[in-house]
Amino acid sequence: TQDQASALRKEAPQLEVIKLDITNAADIAQISKLNIDVLINNAGAGQTGPIADVPIDRVRHLFEVNVFGTLAITQAVLPQMVARGSGRIIIMSSVAGVMSGPSFGPYSMTKHALEAMGKALRAEIAGQGIDVTLINPGPYNTGFNDRMANSMWEWFDDKAVNAPAAELMRIVGSMVTTGQLDPVDVCNRLVELVEADTTTENNFMPPEIAAMLAARLQG
Repeated sequence: TQDQASALRKEAPQLEVIKLDITNAADIAQISKLNIDVLINNAGAGQTGPIADVPIDRVRHLFEVNVFGTLAITQAVLPQMVARGSGRIIIMSSVAGVMSGPSFGPYSMTKHALEAMGKALRAEIAGQGIDVTLINPGPYNTGFNDRMANSMWEWFDDKAVNAPAAELMRIVGSMVTTGQLDPVDVCNRLVELVEADTTTENNFMPPEIAAMLAARLQG
């Protein structure tokens, strides 16, 4: 919001802070005028709930933010990067982009789409001096996972098709919000990617998340 942008300007006056809603065409048009070296696609929304019951409007909102918004801002900055022959695009995907599970279908659908987008883009602009990297974090303690785990209870009730599975949904939600990891490590790795002269790293998955995924696949 504009208020948040104003607050950040006061906290870090050396920064140029611009309000950006990636679903707002006017905001994106302003960004396209800037000379951007690194684009980090970090904006996102979360929603949990069984596929049989989740309101379509909520899923549509997820795609508007996570997929179409990310695509729009990426398309806005790419022309200048291609013309310059340099740039870096980092897409914040998720471990949900390579797996899914009960109640996480809606969110996982959008992250799988981002994986496809990033890999296609990387192949399309290969050799033009632009790096494209996908990041696959998981349950880091930023508050995002807590909000997402609770989101289905805003509409889910005992009349839902999957009402008998409500307890399973609660268990899965608690698994995501319990024992969350410190985000500092993945943030430091993100800074390294931004500052590197070049990178051949196509996908980055934090070691803790890679271990969790391996255990899940073996189980």
